[in-house]
Amino acid sequence: MSYWKDKVVIVTGGSAGLGLEIARAFSGAQAKVVIAARNPDRLAATVDQLTTRSQDLSGIATDVTNPNDVQRLIDNTIAKFGRLDVLVNNAGKSDRGRAISTSPDTFRELLELNFLGPVNCIQAAMPHIIKSQGHIISIGSLASKTASPFLGAYPASKFPIAAYSQQLRLELGPQGVHVLLVCPGPIKRDDAGQRYDQRTADLPASAKKPAGGAKLKSISPRLLAAKILRASELRRPELIVPKRARWLFAISQLWPACGDWIVRRKTS
Repeated sequence: MSYWKDKVVIVTGGSAGLGLEIARAFSGAQAKVVIAARNPDRLAATVDQLTTRSQDLSGIATDVTNPNDVQRLIDNTIAKFGRLDVLVNNAGKSDRGRAISTSPDTFRELLELNFLGPVNCIQAAMPHIIKSQGHIISIGSLASKTASPFLGAYPASKFPIAAYSQQLRLELGPQGVHVLLVCPGPIKRDDAGQRYDQRTADLPASAKKPAGGAKLKSISPRLLAAKILRASELRRPELIVPKRARWLFAISQLWPACGDWIVRRKTS
């Protein structure tokens, strides 16, 4: 029997990309899945696509930066299924640009979505997650652990997720809640290398590439989704893909100048 059978899962940003594959993976594992996304049309199309596999799947249009939307998402999920076992904080946005040229408004926008969005969702969901001794899964990035050049406001908006996840592990672990931080490298997508053409006109050519030109192989979102489910079943604290990135994180903490040299070499 699947570990996830009949567990209730919310996936934010679940209408495309990695979020879609996470929703698909949980649905395939016999979980009851609620997909949250901002675009109602895309959300409806995604639900139609996935309900051919499972009838225990629905969508709720949600802006995670709006606390009222988030509370409605949680309330409707509880009203329909009576419980909540897993919250996947996947909604987010990347960026490109020089840090010094990135406006405070852009930093504010990305912090609202990439960090405060998950905070809104976690706080609203927590009473139910504690009751079920369930899982909080937050999709960070390699940029949650180390910055790279020309990523605009993105690293600053992803770093807080790592600290917040650690705090939650320390505070909620004794109550049986599992907290997983996922830090992936570049994820395969159809528009990779073209998304930031306008934003990168005055930047090095590498800046428009996935992960800002980091010399890493792109990750299959379907494979990453499977790894996320497995890491959650094992109640691991972190999932870093590729694993060798851990060496960079350790070196950067112990020898920042050496870490900077490695980052420059791997993104040039």
